[in-house]
Amino acid sequence: MAPPKKLKKSKKTSKKLKKKQKNKSKSVSVAPIDPKATDSDWWDSFWRKNSSSTDASVPSDEEEAFKYFFRVSKKTFEYICSLVREDLISRPPSGLINIEGRLLSVEKQVAIALRRLASGESQVSVGAAFGVGQSTVSQVTWRFIEALEERAKHHLKWPDSSRIESIKSKFEELFGLPNCCGAIDATHIIMTLPAVETSDDWCDQENNYSMFLQGIVDHEMRFLNIVTGWPGGMTVSRLLKCSGFFKLCENGEWLNGNPRKLSEGVEIREYVVGGASYPLLPWLITPDGSDERSDSWSTFNTIHEEARMLAVKSFLQLKGSWRILNKVMWRPDKRKLPSIILVCCLLHNIIIDNGDQLHPDVALSGHHDSGYGEELCKQVDPLGRTLRENVAEYLQHIKEKSLSK
Repeated sequence: MAPPKKLKKSKKTSKKLKKKQKNKSKSVSVAPIDPKATDSDWWDSFWRKNSSSTDASVPSDEEEAFKYFFRVSKKTFEYICSLVREDLISRPPSGLINIEGRLLSVEKQVAIALRRLASGESQVSVGAAFGVGQSTVSQVTWRFIEALEERAKHHLKWPDSSRIESIKSKFEELFGLPNCCGAIDATHIIMTLPAVETSDDWCDQENNYSMFLQGIVDHEMRFLNIVTGWPGGMTVSRLLKCSGFFKLCENGEWLNGNPRKLSEGVEIREYVVGGASYPLLPWLITPDGSDERSDSWSTFNTIHEEARMLAVKSFLQLKGSWRILNKVMWRPDKRKLPSIILVCCLLHNIIIDNGDQLHPDVALSGHHDSGYGEELCKQVDPLGRTLRENVAEYLQHIKEKSLSK
């Protein structure tokens, strides 16, 4: 009885294979890769259409205007296209046809997605600027997000030991902080939710529905690690403890490099700096909030704040560059929103990695969480307190030494 069964299975497999090949053939034939059939002159058309804008902030210079609209230089734009080109070419949905009946070029698809993320304008408005429909903007943007999320992973990763040493050296050079590996902060991404999805978990302290984003940045305001997807109704300290970053640091896998040896046998381990919303931990230093106002604590708090502001400025830059994160997200898919946030962080890092200089009007002014008060966390780990005291004494010693010269 065994041979007939084997034969039957083989026939079934053969049929499946033929069907798969047939479907594959169909999918490949949807989009012939013919440069003449694509909308390759998209920028000239876009520039002619939008250069006469009444918005006074739009630069008259074409190169600067490109940065203004898409947040990246043409060189970085080409680099981003190279990352996602294969994915955007290999999976073209049949709906991606412009009004002239030509397939959208990879460049135009990337431009549509970047403009949607950069402006935060509606899909209708973005579509009108490019001469495509709302559904095309939606499809293109999501396909771009999926592709970049996969292809740009190397732009957001925890640094290796060599890179960490460089970061620590820069933090000490800029702020005098010994063995500091970065600054941490968190921000709310505000959204509306359908009535059927509303939940107290997503309703934050300001009665907004929001999703949290936490990031650790280096001296160049580059994101080294992020966590998102958690409800904005949580506290910042709770968000930290739910993150992979917390678990890796607690387990001694991150921030576990060589301690910095000071005078009299005092050692300072690796750490990051964070605001008063965070707990004081053996690897996370927060400002001193006691009533004691000695010179050493005054010096420490000033320097700590200067370093911590790198994380604040990073979020101002992020939300200013990618305004979709700074506007109220209209009924987002909560499963997809973390991917949108991640891709904006990847783009933020790509800009830094490629040495782009952003238009000065891009960054937000004030605070990235405007309207939100700072929640004070009272958790203090004894080892964290000792670390903070040692850092404060070291900074005061360095200050006195420089004044005596």
